[in-house]
Amino acid sequence: MAKQELYERSPIRAFDEAANGGLKAGELGLVTSKKGVGKTAVLVQFGMDTLLNGKQLVHVSFDQLSANVITWYDTILGEISKKKSIPADVKETLLRNRTILNFNQDNFSLEKVVNTLNALKAGGIGVAGVVIDGVDFGKAKESDIQAVASYAKATKSKIWISSTADSDKLADQAPKSILPYFADVVHLSASKAAGTVVQILKAGKKENVASTLKLDPKTSLIVSK
Repeated sequence: MAKQELYERSPIRAFDEAANGGLKAGELGLVTSKKGVGKTAVLVQFGMDTLLNGKQLVHVSFDQLSANVITWYDTILGEISKKKSIPADVKETLLRNRTILNFNQDNFSLEKVVNTLNALKAGGIGVAGVVIDGVDFGKAKESDIQAVASYAKATKSKIWISSTADSDKLADQAPKSILPYFADVVHLSASKAAGTVVQILKAGKKENVASTLKLDPKTSLIVSK
């Protein structure tokens, strides 16, 4: 199965269609939910989409071991391919373009993450996409998010961040001073009746965008109902 076919199968195509084109280069996106609902699975789908687009990705995790992150990518790639054989050279290219970093937010701020990204760039890794999983906004300053936003704009990279939020109201997804930095905001809301719904609380200048997106209960892929 060719990489282009995999890219076309990516669940992010459905998200982009629902979210007015999706996140643009140089912008920040935010994925929130209660704990254990599916934030990592969604972030990995955004990350995998960068890889399938032939670009380099950095996955930063504050709450997942590297082995667990790798398993998520293997699982998501398998689900996107629908278990069809993927050529060895395609897999090799995807792995070569992926960098996984683990940090503890108690002693490694988002500003330090940006410093690491700049060091990778200086070393020849031209990152086009970054996902940062498990950010605790209680431990982040506005200057941290501003640094990430400045990096995204300067490098024209797409950066998705995940954080825990219980409410599905846009104003409750991040502190008031931090929320405006995010161009797209997605909240995952789970219930027995509806499953896990992907709510697009913000997409560019639009808020509470109507969509039929949810997470497939078997694969965790973003799908349209």
